[in-house]
Amino acid sequence: MASLLGSSLCVPPSSVRIRLLLSRDRLADLSPLTPGYPSCEAINLLAAECVRRPFRIRKRSAVCVRREAMKELYNGRRVRREGDDLQFRVRVGTFRDERIVIVGIMGALTFLLSVMYLLSGVAGAPSSGCSAGSGSKACDTVELGYQCSPGTSHLWGQYSPFFSLEDELSVSSDLPKDCRVTFVQVLSRHGARYPTASKSKKYKKLVTAIQKNATEFKGKFAFLETYNYTLGADDLTPFGEQQMVNSGIKFYQKYKALAGSVVPFIRSSGSDRVIASGEKFIEGFQQAKLADPGATNRAAPVISVIIPESETYNNTLDHSVCTNFEASELGDEVEANFTALFAPAIRARIEKHLPGVQLTDDDVVSLMDMCSFDTVARTADASELSPFCAIFTHNEWKKYDYLQSLGKYYGYGAGNPLGPAQGIGFTNELIARLTNSPVQDHTSTNSTLDSDPATFPLNATIYVDFSHDNGMIPIFFAMGLYNGTEPLSQTSVESTKESNGYSASWAVPFGARAYFETMQCKSEKEPLVRALINDRVVPLHGCAVDKLGRCKLKDFVKGLSWARSGGNWEQCFS
Repeated sequence: MASLLGSSLCVPPSSVRIRLLLSRDRLADLSPLTPGYPSCEAINLLAAECVRRPFRIRKRSAVCVRREAMKELYNGRRVRREGDDLQFRVRVGTFRDERIVIVGIMGALTFLLSVMYLLSGVAGAPSSGCSAGSGSKACDTVELGYQCSPGTSHLWGQYSPFFSLEDELSVSSDLPKDCRVTFVQVLSRHGARYPTASKSKKYKKLVTAIQKNATEFKGKFAFLETYNYTLGADDLTPFGEQQMVNSGIKFYQKYKALAGSVVPFIRSSGSDRVIASGEKFIEGFQQAKLADPGATNRAAPVISVIIPESETYNNTLDHSVCTNFEASELGDEVEANFTALFAPAIRARIEKHLPGVQLTDDDVVSLMDMCSFDTVARTADASELSPFCAIFTHNEWKKYDYLQSLGKYYGYGAGNPLGPAQGIGFTNELIARLTNSPVQDHTSTNSTLDSDPATFPLNATIYVDFSHDNGMIPIFFAMGLYNGTEPLSQTSVESTKESNGYSASWAVPFGARAYFETMQCKSEKEPLVRALINDRVVPLHGCAVDKLGRCKLKDFVKGLSWARSGGNWEQCFS
């Protein structure tokens, strides 16, 4: 396995020896290549084994911490003292009869000196290069999200990891000095995940077929000859978990003037990865709150409501009950047509580098999908760009990103006659929360939940809801946030400037978050409403907006008349 860090050294001098216990009867001793250093290749192998295996562990226990990841190897936070030694236990997971245990044994004094060395940034220390293409700079940060290889990673559509759009602002996102936030509704997508079960099988089958039929693996395609498909299915990757921790930290830091004195009310759609995302968000939120000396309410939030995902259960965070919408294949058809326009040339080029292989246009898209899925699963910080990424050009990635944007627009947005209708229920719930009044809706809301103060309180000032990309897109369109976007061309790529700020990667990347704020300003008698999607202020529609993209609360609610009237929901069943 190629080292993601080359020959660079990743930790300071110490007597560390790292061992990987792959099974009960086989021990791979990964001693340092250089005395006193664990080799980067050793660490990379550990990362690959610990992060990429498809664990499906559901519960925490003394020997299984499902949501911990390789990051702990680097920062050494999970440390358990045993006599005079220190033991790192990064992840212990049972998968069939195998266990993975990472154990580093060193004297306590040596450990402390090593940690001090790491934190001090001693001049002359060898550069770790632990972030691909970025020197020692982290790929993913609390403030900016994922910033490594942006010319590629920001063009993965809904499979892009969250990246801040703060630099793409047409209006400032700063809170005016005379204003204070009095209410926030968060709508968040889950973090980065493994492929869905059906797609994971599909990708593995494709890789196997290529390896079976190719007579030669040329150039950048050479890695495919020995590539081992080990991706799991459906669940968050360790990187996706950390994304959500970061999201919780960022939210608290942004709104701590309000969040420090209250406990958010939190709901989640019923998917495991969505629930896990909520738990990780809470972890980050609480971590930031406890570190804030100004916080006056240190109680931890919990996920108070988990709404099942079922075609027989109303759920405003997941489409499922609109019969005619669920039967629609419009989004798939538009994607297939656009794929037929851009994929053949790529397919021909790939087949030239892999003689003996015959691909379909859909196979091309699958190989492009693998770039993101392999990257977010390869290491716990997604610092190693998958080799699948390099086999496509920047222009091809722009077409791929647009393909995903088309799928969301015509599948779940305004391009589908029933797309926005799937977001009516949540929009009416938001109105109820903003106005402190009962929910008025007869679409996808669950009246049992929404009529009970325990499951739908109206007196909170912070609400956080966790959903999917296909749950969020309809909500954005039901609220009219992309009313300035003209129908997307189905034959040629349009930039985000041409689409007035809409794209799948800008709207619903892994870890996407929308904030709906109300603020009270000294210069205004009435509260103002503002919407931000991934740090970008989205000027509101349907009401008179000021230069900061805000509307008066009463005008904002009035402008949501389409949702308040039930939209075209009745067409779901006609």
